[in-house]
Amino acid sequence: MTTRSLYLIGCAAPPVLHVRSAVAAAQAEGWEVCLGLTPTAHSWLGDRVADLEELTGHPVRTRWRRPGESGVPWPPADVVAVAPATLNSISALALGLTPSYVVGVAAEAIGAGVPVVVMPCVKTTLAAHPAMDRSVETLRSAGVRVLYGEGGFVPNPPGQGRPEEYPWRLVLDAGEHALANARPAKP
Repeated sequence: MTTRSLYLIGCAAPPVLHVRSAVAAAQAEGWEVCLGLTPTAHSWLGDRVADLEELTGHPVRTRWRRPGESGVPWPPADVVAVAPATLNSISALALGLTPSYVVGVAAEAIGAGVPVVVMPCVKTTLAAHPAMDRSVETLRSAGVRVLYGEGGFVPNPPGQGRPEEYPWRLVLDAGEHALANARPAKP
């Protein structure tokens, strides 16, 4: 089997605390997983980051390398999945802003034609903000598979979320589908 590389980008929403199970599930399906986290998500995971690095065999990335700084490169991405994605990261990605390393990675993937999957994790009060629908529409028009609404993530009222039940399976299935239907890269 050919190795397929999945960049899993996690934002600071409660399901990121369960990202280990998503990494293990992806690996069981033959994905080589590289994990990137927003700075806040990284701080939430704290001492679990070392375990995630051991599990993936790659550094967990949260910031850009400084000019001249060496580091172990990740393999090229076949699919980039942003999950859980916050309103902040979704809006930034739709606008082409790169306030964090991981949003920058996803933005570059869109520009490079690498399949990108985004699954939000927002409460109903944030989902009601007008930026949410505009950002989702912008990303979808750019070819990003956004798993939001029917058949994807459905927002919960504040305090009603169940982060341990976040539908990681949908992200992995969408990644498989995106890779199978990816257009060949332009020469």
